[in-house]
Amino acid sequence: MSDMSEAPKVESAIGRLNGNPQYHLLSNIPVRLSVEVGSTSLRLSEIMDLSEGSIVELDRQADDLLDIMVNGALIARGEVVTVNGRYGVRVVDVANTETMMAGVERRS
Repeated sequence: MSDMSEAPKVESAIGRLNGNPQYHLLSNIPVRLSVEVGSTSLRLSEIMDLSEGSIVELDRQADDLLDIMVNGALIARGEVVTVNGRYGVRVVDVANTETMMAGVERRS
């Protein structure tokens, strides 16, 4: 983990978008941003056996980047940082368009 002392301010990037009329209509649409540390598959019996202190091994190494998802679609990868005693995520790699669109449900 690292701190955010040298990180660029998010407000400056948002300010650039707010001045663009193409983004104005979309700017108030709520989306869910989540960060995935890792995952695993377990049998229901294994889940029922979990108790306080149980450890569930995930499919990632400790130094792997985390997936940053918006509404379930991968948009970037990042690393955990601390900001004023709270967790945050520093974006390290933004996903390309094909990767982003792979997680978006298409309706016809």
